[in-house]
Amino acid sequence: MTAVREHSSVDEVRDALEYCYAQGWTDGLPVVPCTERLLAEFLATTDRGPDDVLLTMPHLGRSCTVRLAALNAAMAGCRPEYFPTVVAAWRSMTTEGYANGVMQSTTGTAPLIIVNGDVRAEIGINSAGNVFGPGFRANATIGRAVRLGILNVFGVRPHALDQSTQGTPAKYTSCIGENQEASPWPAFHEAHGFASAASAVTVLTMRSAAHIEARHTTDAEQLLRDIAGTVARTGAMMFRTSSSCLVLCPEHASLLAGQGWDRAGIGEFLFAEARVTQQQLDAVGKGGISRQQHWRLPRGHSDAIVDDQIGADGNLHALTSPTAVQIVVAGAANAGVSTVVDIFDLIGGAPSIVPVETAGRRFEDGPGTRLDEVVALLARDGFTAAWDLDPDGGVTVRIGAGSADCAECLAPEPVLTAIVSKALSASRFHLKRLDLPAH
Repeated sequence: MTAVREHSSVDEVRDALEYCYAQGWTDGLPVVPCTERLLAEFLATTDRGPDDVLLTMPHLGRSCTVRLAALNAAMAGCRPEYFPTVVAAWRSMTTEGYANGVMQSTTGTAPLIIVNGDVRAEIGINSAGNVFGPGFRANATIGRAVRLGILNVFGVRPHALDQSTQGTPAKYTSCIGENQEASPWPAFHEAHGFASAASAVTVLTMRSAAHIEARHTTDAEQLLRDIAGTVARTGAMMFRTSSSCLVLCPEHASLLAGQGWDRAGIGEFLFAEARVTQQQLDAVGKGGISRQQHWRLPRGHSDAIVDDQIGADGNLHALTSPTAVQIVVAGAANAGVSTVVDIFDLIGGAPSIVPVETAGRRFEDGPGTRLDEVVALLARDGFTAAWDLDPDGGVTVRIGAGSADCAECLAPEPVLTAIVSKALSASRFHLKRLDLPAH
C-alpha cells in the first residue's frame, strides 16, 4: 500500500466524507459519497420504481424506498450490480417478520443475510473460508447497506432509538454465502422450492453466535451432542424456548451426511438432545415464565407462572420444535469448526427466502414484488404475513394475528384471496393456500 499523492480531487473526497460524518450518515466508518450519477447506476439494476416501498416500520412512521436503499447501498461501498441482492435482503426482512421493534431491542439484534445461487459467483460473495470475517467486498458492503439503511432511513441509532445494551459486531455487517458446492445436501433455498442455480436471499434475525470447536471426533452423534450443548445454554434462553441457525462447516456436514444424517434428522436429534433441567433453570433464576411476555423469570417472581413445558422427568426442550433449526453449510473444508447462531423464532415456522430480481427479470425466480406489498399492507394493520413457494409454483400465504387485537379485524377470506391472487397475476406463480388466524 502507498499513500495517495497530493491531489485536489482527493481533498474534495475527504471533504465529502467529513460532510457525511457531520450529517450523521455513517456507522462510524467512512462512507462513499453518493452522486446523482452513481445513484442512477444503482437504480438501473432493478425494475422497481425509486418510490416503491421495500420495508415499513409502522410504529416509527417511516419506510425504506428503493431510492433510499440505493443511496445507502452506494454509501456502504456496494457496486451497482450488488443492488438487486440488497433489494432482496430488504424484501426478506419484510416477510421475515422482525424488522420492526426488534431492531431496537436491548439484546442487540442484527440481520443475518444468507445468499444462495449463481449470484454468489456473479458478484463475488464469499461462501468459503472466513465466511463471517472481512476481505470480501460483496459480503461486507451488502450487509452494511442494510445496516446503514436501518440507521439512516429509520433512525435506529445507538443512544437513541437503538437500545442495544452491548450490541454485536454483526451490527456493522453480516452477510454470508452458502457453500452449496461443498454441501452434501440440497442448498438451503433449494430445500424450500427454489432451483439450485436460482439466486435467492434469506434474512434471519440473529441475537448472538457461538463456535462449535469439534475437531476431535468422527462420530456423528458425538458431534451433534456437542452442538446440542451449545444450543441449550441457559444464557441464550431469554424466552420459554429458542431457535437456531446452525452454520455447519463442510467437514462437519460431510461427516454427518456420510453417516446418514439429513437436515430433518439433525433437527429431530437436536430437539431431543438440547435440553435443560428445572434445576439448571432455577440455578440461574429462569425457572418460571412471565404470564405477560413468556420471558423467563425466577419461580418466586410475582409475575411468574409454572413452565408447563417442563416434563415429568424435569427436562425442557430448549428448542421450540424440531424445525426450529435452520441448517446452512458455509466455510472452508479445513477444520471442524461450525457456528450456532441464536435467532428469533420464525413467524409461521418457515424462513423468508426471496429471489434476487435484476432489471428485466422481476418475476423469474419467485413470486415476490407485489406479494410483498400485500405483506407490508397487512403489517401496517398489525398482522403478520409470510409466504412459501412450492416447486410446482404454488404459493402458500400465512397470515397471523401479530399485534392486531383480533382475527375478526382482518378482511374476509374471499377478499384476501382476490387480493393475493391479483398480486400473483403478473408472475408465473399461483395461490395454493391461504392460512388465516383462528377466530
